[in-house]
Amino acid sequence: MGLPISPHPPTPAGLLDRFAAERVTGVLRGPHGCFYLLDGAVTCVEGAAAPGIDVRLSAAGKVPPQGWRYAAERAGPQRRGGQFLVSEGWLTQGELEVCHLAALLDAAFFALPLPPEATSFTPGTGHWLGVVRPVSAAALQQATARRRALLDRLRRWAAADTSPVVPVPTGDRAPAPTSRQRRLLAHADGRHTPYELARTLGQSAFVTLLDVRRLAAAGLVRMPPAPGGLPRRRPGASLDGPAPPAAAGPRPPTWQLPVPDALRTADPDIALLVRLRTALEENL
Repeated sequence: MGLPISPHPPTPAGLLDRFAAERVTGVLRGPHGCFYLLDGAVTCVEGAAAPGIDVRLSAAGKVPPQGWRYAAERAGPQRRGGQFLVSEGWLTQGELEVCHLAALLDAAFFALPLPPEATSFTPGTGHWLGVVRPVSAAALQQATARRRALLDRLRRWAAADTSPVVPVPTGDRAPAPTSRQRRLLAHADGRHTPYELARTLGQSAFVTLLDVRRLAAAGLVRMPPAPGGLPRRRPGASLDGPAPPAAAGPRPPTWQLPVPDALRTADPDIALLVRLRTALEENL
């Protein structure tokens, strides 16, 4: 599976901005995902490219698929599926909020921007999971732009996004992958794409793409054949990509915490946990 990733951030003014200003409630369906809105804030995002919260929780051993289906059936017209999972002891409230936000940000990355000519809106519709933690449209688009900028720095290896991940045997001089990248390489059998591996592992599709590009830049993942030859790792290349030219100056810092508006929680412990988790996911 592969979706085109725009090399540019979504435009500042779009459907999400308009609907946020009008404080609408319903579901906005685009070509690569749907956005559930409550009074203009985004409460849930679903898309085919990114593993949903159900896949993440199942892979983590927290909620089995049958438990997820049961929660959907018991959600009722009040759409309290998330609270049902908590009340039944499958999840704590903190686990639900962190996993929900991670899945929402991941799906939004692949579903934005929303082309008006290929988007439909159904008013009044909500997700059976219920409202966990709303995210403002502005904060969601800012987070998406930051993530797109991280991938753009490794655009030279974008061909690896939609090809089977093939590990390359290396000597002792190769850069050491992170623990998350080692887990990814351990599951790469030369037949599955980064999107498929993300679903198998129950982890962020964005982070998986980022890791695969970094591994390709370091020579640890084989690039697919392309006209003009294969990109080669230059001396000094790392898992973050090739070393910048000396004339380019120092690399700008990438450690960026999510904006506070993306959290909308009065609980300082939950807010700090979510901010640190998202920051680590974007920068490791």
